Amino acid sequence: MAPSFHRLVCRLVRRVPRGRVVTYGQVAALLGHPRAARAVGQVLRALPAAASSAVPWHRVVNSAGSISPRGILWADLQRRRLEAEGIRFDRRGRMDLERLRWEPRRRDARPGRHASRGVL
Repeated sequence: MAPSFHRLVCRLVRRVPRGRVVTYGQVAALLGHPRAARAVGQVLRALPAAASSAVPWHRVVNSAGSISPRGILWADLQRRRLEAEGIRFDRRGRMDLERLRWEPRRRDARPGRHASRGVL
């Protein structure tokens, strides 16, 4: 049986290296669901406290290269975690997504075994 979307999101996000980021849409596309960016956000928002330390949710940002608003405390925590990894923000709260975006090599980003269906 194929792993659930939730499990695949968590597996993929765990692979994002320190100091690098991915977008919600990028995660969705890598998993074969290019229009499911919001679903990726919902998965990460619903992480239980225990899982949030194992899944680096803070490395997932919006397509503008900034932190999506979801409450001042969470946004501040995400920014602090990213800055602790060496990621810098400009005055508008954006990072250099072109430089910091993680692009997994095909063989390195296999959270599932269904590559023929878009799941890496």
